[in-house]
Amino acid sequence: MHITKMQGLGNDYLYVYGEVPENISELTIKLSDRINSIGSDGMIFIGKSEIADFKMRIFNADGSEARMCGNGIRCVGKYVYDKGLTDKFDITVETLSGVYTVCVFTDRNVVKSVEVNMGNPVLKQETVIKLPDREVVAYEVNIGNPHAIIFCDDVEDIPIAEYGPIVENSPAFAEKVNVHFVRVCEPFALRMRVWERGSGVTKACGTGACAAAFVASEKGLCNKGAKIYVEMDGGILKVASYPEGIIMDGPAEFVAEYDVDENGCFKS
Repeated sequence: MHITKMQGLGNDYLYVYGEVPENISELTIKLSDRINSIGSDGMIFIGKSEIADFKMRIFNADGSEARMCGNGIRCVGKYVYDKGLTDKFDITVETLSGVYTVCVFTDRNVVKSVEVNMGNPVLKQETVIKLPDREVVAYEVNIGNPHAIIFCDDVEDIPIAEYGPIVENSPAFAEKVNVHFVRVCEPFALRMRVWERGSGVTKACGTGACAAAFVASEKGLCNKGAKIYVEMDGGILKVASYPEGIIMDGPAEFVAEYDVDENGCFKS
């Protein structure tokens, strides 16, 4: 199995072009271990699709399967173009949340940035969550996968590793949720920190950034219809709302290449 490690704003996954193995949960847990193996936020498999140009399946670091990943799908666009699997600039990708269109922008035939139409989010409910030192309002948003957006002024001091699991596992959310603590900096700028279900604290979340920008716009905290810059620990993602959906624009980069056997052991 040939593995390509890629990252989008520090949200890193191990990419494989081919069929998903039967031991995928065990394999993902093993290879995602940052101390004893390669280390990542999970694995993404790219394959053929009957309804799109390609299909992607996403597995979190704990072995569970995710429906969609914004940073991950941008990296898929770079992977298939830079590795010569397609010559299209507009690429359709099938996910468990539907088919998305990925637009790659190149310089000297190498992808430098990727834009994705994320569709139209759905604001489902507002829920009051009790945390150890406060009560917060969590806005539940579905944009291919579920998110809880929490606005606060002290986002840098929030103990993400402590509060993230509390919100994620709240009985208010049937599917559990990705959790994002967000500060409004300007009418066009947000600062966000991330807890991803199945992976824990991560440096960025593409779908989460889109969800945060959407809620901020709907609640009048940011300019509706304008491009919003969402700063996460891994960098800045640009998000804009249009009638045809939320457009996400950001980087995708190769990190390293590995060869492993079916048990996740490195091959010499």
